[in-house]
Amino acid sequence: MNFQYNFRRNFLVMITVCGIFLVIPLFGNTYADDNFEKQFLFNYFYNNQNIDNRYLESNNIIPNQFIIYLQDNKEENNSIDPVEFYNSELKDTGTELLYVYYNVVKGLAIKIPNEKVLEQLKNNPLVEYMGNDRKISAFIDTHIENQIIPESVDRVDGESLNTIGINSNFVDADIAILDTGIDLDHADLNVFHERSFIPGTINADDDHGHGTHLAGVAAAKDNSFGIVGIAPGARLWAIKVLESSGMGEISTLIKGLDYINQNQNQVDVAVLSLGCECESGALDIAINNSIKAGITIVVAAGNEGKDAGTFTPANNPEVITVSAIADTDGKCGGKGPSTPYGADDMLASFSNYGDVVDISAPGVDIYSTFKSNSYTKLTGTSMAAPHVAGAAALYISLHPEASPNDVKSYLITSGTNFSDLCDGNGHGYFVGDKDNFHEPLLYIGTNKINSFNLVEQY
Repeated sequence: MNFQYNFRRNFLVMITVCGIFLVIPLFGNTYADDNFEKQFLFNYFYNNQNIDNRYLESNNIIPNQFIIYLQDNKEENNSIDPVEFYNSELKDTGTELLYVYYNVVKGLAIKIPNEKVLEQLKNNPLVEYMGNDRKISAFIDTHIENQIIPESVDRVDGESLNTIGINSNFVDADIAILDTGIDLDHADLNVFHERSFIPGTINADDDHGHGTHLAGVAAAKDNSFGIVGIAPGARLWAIKVLESSGMGEISTLIKGLDYINQNQNQVDVAVLSLGCECESGALDIAINNSIKAGITIVVAAGNEGKDAGTFTPANNPEVITVSAIADTDGKCGGKGPSTPYGADDMLASFSNYGDVVDISAPGVDIYSTFKSNSYTKLTGTSMAAPHVAGAAALYISLHPEASPNDVKSYLITSGTNFSDLCDGNGHGYFVGDKDNFHEPLLYIGTNKINSFNLVEQY
């Protein structure tokens, strides 16, 4: 008996000693990598409630910067003011408050000093969602005396507004451009309201040019000079969420969405010609809430020549996602000169594609307004999106009761399809689609914008 006991004891001692020698090196490696592992968890994502767990290898994540959404259950009285939450939970932890959201969601954007605060937030019952903040960018590839109708407007037959009961000098709709701002003094634009969320700026005056270009495509005035937009003279809201470099952050974009939700009774359409190859549950929630509030949101598909399903916000199923074609003569048929991005009436080589794309529009060498009261040509799905946003504004001006879903249905139903033959003008499809889903091409023909019946959707 004693022999068995001593044997077992000695055997266990030997196993323990050997185990210690085997495990010590492992602990040494773990300790050596411990800081890296903690930094990885901290910088990328750490939350057990809703996890943005795709595309974490992306370099657009902003280290230590997070978007927090709070519980907002008014019926169960389980909600808290975001500023009150910050003051009670985070103010004394060294956490920096970046933005507060009240309208599109209830929450805040913060910069966290350490993992201890992250753990604290992870286990806080008032936190409903937490995700990384990310860098986003404008989707852009790179003076005249008499007014012209741009070829891109001509290509979708958007030049004959008087024949469809619309005042071509003033379209009664509001379009928010969430971008680099708009040239507030541009003579060809009806800038109705402006607001900047970029630190160090005093207003939403465009210091890049991208936002002003979008504004002109969507809504340049029908006057005696410059260009004509798809929805001429529509009221423009300059919401500056991108810096002078064309870069920005998702938390800032959400603040812009929060602002237009505050004004949801006025804003009809919002243009988001920006994004990143990433996932953002925070942005999806904000966008979905904006659409529920009645705002039609049009976004660019992206310029990487990839499946847009990996790009935010293009992959949100509730938005209207726009790819880009090349057009050089304002007509279907593919008889115009070629471009560096493909032949006439071909999907642009840079354009993202895929089944998340809802519609296409011209996006190569688009002539439009620019900063400093000027005009220029730019290329990108950024330029395609405001064509569709302008068409949405036109439809809303004739059908003010239309919901975002009504508007999306109209645009898709009235577009030119794969099987449509070219009529020699703007009604005709394009070639070179890279997938089996053939999104319609934007078409605003006079016989469609008035004849589309909301009842047809149900």
